[in-house]
Amino acid sequence: MSYERFAYIYDYLMQDVPYERWLDYVNKQVQACSIPVRDVLDIACGTGELSIRLAKNGYTVTGVDLSEDMLMIAQEKSLEENVKLSLFQQDMCKLDSLGEYDLITIFCDSLNYLKDEQDVENTFKGVYHHLKWDGLFLFDVHSIFKMTQIFINQTFTHTDESVSYIWDCFPGESPNSVEHELTFFVLDEETNLYERVEELHRQRTYPILMMKNMLSNAGFEVLSVSADFSEDEPTDQSERIFFACRKKKI
Repeated sequence: MSYERFAYIYDYLMQDVPYERWLDYVNKQVQACSIPVRDVLDIACGTGELSIRLAKNGYTVTGVDLSEDMLMIAQEKSLEENVKLSLFQQDMCKLDSLGEYDLITIFCDSLNYLKDEQDVENTFKGVYHHLKWDGLFLFDVHSIFKMTQIFINQTFTHTDESVSYIWDCFPGESPNSVEHELTFFVLDEETNLYERVEELHRQRTYPILMMKNMLSNAGFEVLSVSADFSEDEPTDQSERIFFACRKKKI
């Protein structure tokens, strides 16, 4: 499958993702801090939807993603939108030689794709290394409630003329983890036939206190923990947990 078609599937699946709400969250956190924020590192930038919005809001944006295909798509989108992005292919657990930034983001539950605590800790250490003193680190993760009560043992489906999918969710091997089995049927407009595409995604999350401890050990001060794009503290039924952190000297 060409990366253009892969991009179509990915962006189709993500078409209802509220990127503008992530942008609003970033702007509110930046306004609340006492330092100017210009340079942003957007980790797990995917096809560039949030990176482009950040750039249009006046930030100088560097995007990082593990997928070369995603980065190619992000580059094409940035050219179409007349936006400048610096893009690099790296594993978020092994960030290297990217410079220093005023703000680093990891959104859209991308951190949940890391396989274990060590990968999360390595990512936090890499983020710390690439932040300026007092720099901001903003990210979100799925809550335990969402993983265990909304995803696990559920099936989600969608059908239209161009793309249909079946999305099955099963318990993962680790605590608070889930395996997403996705089957897409994508219409090839040239042949008028459907191509079947299968993907397996694994996600894992952790208790808020454990996340706070890992952040503290990496050298961060946790400024706030909120839920579901609001300023409210998480409850036992919150679905998405947001962390706003500041790099402190250790």
